[in-house]
Amino acid sequence: MFYRTEISDHIRVSPRLFNLEINEAILRAVKQKYDGLIDPAMGVVIDVSSVKNIGEGIIIPGDGASYYETTFELLLFQPELHEVLTGKIKDIADFGAFITLGPIDGMIHISQTMDDFVTFAKDKTLSGRDSKRALRVGDACRARVIAVSFKDVTNPKIGLTMRQPGLGRLDWIAAEDAQATEPKEDKKDDKKEKKKKSL
Repeated sequence: MFYRTEISDHIRVSPRLFNLEINEAILRAVKQKYDGLIDPAMGVVIDVSSVKNIGEGIIIPGDGASYYETTFELLLFQPELHEVLTGKIKDIADFGAFITLGPIDGMIHISQTMDDFVTFAKDKTLSGRDSKRALRVGDACRARVIAVSFKDVTNPKIGLTMRQPGLGRLDWIAAEDAQATEPKEDKKDDKKEKKKKSL
């Protein structure tokens, strides 16, 4: 899920930014420190939206930079268990598919790609034996988060499934929805028609 959050921190402004307006210098320093940061508590920092408040600057002897107590707003992405996300298949391996969920990638184990017996082909395709469905690189899909791990902060792990109703490749879902809304013929009328024909 995407969030906006307000954070306060001491921001170090390097002497090379002293030629800029204070707001611009601090915005650049905050972006340099926070853009792309991955933190277990916050998730993935996508962007620094704005700088809200800048306190008085101090210089620490021997450093040369100035430090400002700053309040700023961050745009974050933090995947949550059971959340449904849409993304594109980035790569396919013999054990499953990798899906790009915007700022982060997730993995769908081969057993979780579809409700069928699935095989891997050398052309990087996952195919269902009975359903004849195929999953390829570039396919847009909807998946549910079943596991989140920030144990290795540089490489968070997001486990996904597409084996539940309303999940899978987007065109599969559209076809299922269309089939579900199709008017069903009244079985009683069918029986009456058959009786008329037999008379």
